[in-house]
Amino acid sequence: MKINTKIFGEIEIADDRIISFPSGIIGFPELTEFALLHDEDSGSGAMHWMQSLQEPAFAMPVINPLLVMPDYNPVVEDELIKPIGELLPEEILVMVTVTVPSDLTKMSVNLKGPIIINAVEKKACQVIVEGEQYPVKFPVYDILNAKKAGE
Repeated sequence: MKINTKIFGEIEIADDRIISFPSGIIGFPELTEFALLHDEDSGSGAMHWMQSLQEPAFAMPVINPLLVMPDYNPVVEDELIKPIGELLPEEILVMVTVTVPSDLTKMSVNLKGPIIINAVEKKACQVIVEGEQYPVKFPVYDILNAKKAGE
């Protein structure tokens, strides 16, 4: 499948790279097909993009939450992830969305609404974590800068 994206220009997505969100994503229930793309130009390798296949102008920056919070381990109700199939720990990929404002020092990730991907079935869902342990806006600029300096 070829799509013309806002960020990457025209790209080809192999069928086996399509991730299905049976219930869409929070705020965009109509967007149900995405591809996880890596931004080669970002350098650090931390930033990825969830590119919508239905709306080429829509792509969300995402990262692995363990890069910014090594002990990130939210409790998620089984019922919430049931639509994406049976999950084994080695088959789960968890990503969190990144907010990148014009003032980069205010960059944050949403630890409250992780995206859980069944890597085998290529199905995913975004869930809301209960409780106050994980914030919607967790500042990451300094953390990512320190990691980059240590590379």
